[in-house]
Amino acid sequence: MFESLTEKLLTTLRTLSGKNRLTEEVLDEVCRQLRTNLLEADVNVKVVKDFVQTVRSKALGVEVQKSLTPEQHFIRIVYEELAQVMGGKATPLNFKVRPPAIFMIVGLQGSGKTTSAVKLARHAKEVLKKRVLTASVDIYRPAAVDQLRVLVSGLGIDHFDSPVMDSARDRALLAQEEAIRRNAEVLILDTAGRLHVDQEMMDEIHELSTVFSPAEILLVVDSMTGQDAVRIATAFQERLPLTGLILTKLDGDARGGAALSVRAVTGCPIKFIGTGEKPTDLEVFHPDRLASRILDMGDLLSLAEKAQSTLDPEETLKLAKKVKKNDFTLADFYLHLQQIKKMGSFENLLKFLPGMGQMTKQFKQMAPPDTELKKIEAIILSMTPDERVDHGVLDGSRRRRIATGSGTKVEDVNRLVKQFLEARKMMTRLTKSTMGKRKGMW
Repeated sequence: MFESLTEKLLTTLRTLSGKNRLTEEVLDEVCRQLRTNLLEADVNVKVVKDFVQTVRSKALGVEVQKSLTPEQHFIRIVYEELAQVMGGKATPLNFKVRPPAIFMIVGLQGSGKTTSAVKLARHAKEVLKKRVLTASVDIYRPAAVDQLRVLVSGLGIDHFDSPVMDSARDRALLAQEEAIRRNAEVLILDTAGRLHVDQEMMDEIHELSTVFSPAEILLVVDSMTGQDAVRIATAFQERLPLTGLILTKLDGDARGGAALSVRAVTGCPIKFIGTGEKPTDLEVFHPDRLASRILDMGDLLSLAEKAQSTLDPEETLKLAKKVKKNDFTLADFYLHLQQIKKMGSFENLLKFLPGMGQMTKQFKQMAPPDTELKKIEAIILSMTPDERVDHGVLDGSRRRRIATGSGTKVEDVNRLVKQFLEARKMMTRLTKSTMGKRKGMW
């Protein structure tokens, strides 16, 4: 996410390293580079102009704290302004209406609209603990209803199968009646998409918005389209009272032009970002956290929230007790890997950690982290239950058998056992140290 922009910004900001003062001459040069970085990231020209002017005036107008270097001072200003351009703070969904709260999903065909509707339904059900009903009001695409039903039913979410009719309005009215009958708190309407912004589509969704006065009208935009995303959002906003945006495919967006432009140009808040294809790959949009990620300062808060929502607390506590007693086995290690995999790919999780953006090139030269994890899983699965519990029985012949069964080499098996023992020793030491400190505090 934003790898290209991050790399360029960090290169620019490093030019301040070793400077004693932020003189006008120094600021002129760094702001020139900053302007180039943002324009190359396909950020709106006016947004870039305003952003650079604000950063420059703040850098000159505020006295640098003695505890900060000029570089740290400037980075803090850039971080604050990046967050401000993207909206400042997260904007929650509106539930201050009489149930069911209607969320209308709109957008162009191919932007990830139906997938986003499914992700939003899962978020409302599993994270916000709401009773959800989904319905497709796409009367043009024959498979639209079936697609939505199949996707949500796999998540245990209710779907309204409307009779065949030629009116999106009539289909939506039936869905609303069904939502009331089922006592649903949220009704998500997936509307029809088009290949371009045409009058017929706009009239249809404008009518829906007028009849139902939805609590949320969320526009789904492909972030990889850059300035086109801004133009599309502006076109929709002219006809609809949009309440928020969902930016999709942000995991493949190396530039970041849409995320940095669309709020500033339209004034419409980004409420969610799509970071993958799985139903869980939807994040609440926090401008300050994304600004932190762009500047390679990590996003530990989002990582903690992701862990809290996906990891089993009982299993985590059980694991911690085993680590403390030095009873942590390869079988436990395998179960722990399965839990972590629920949070997403290991490679994506690394990006939440500070400083990982600067190591991107190094990672590309190595085997991908997820490939290494698959190798580890294959080795552990090739062991017998007894071998996973007691690594001490792994003699030479057993290790050769495991290597053959997992399609790896004996050296790979030896390396895994060695790394496991070192990790277990370190984890036990850290756990005991932390527990000891806590006891001393009480």
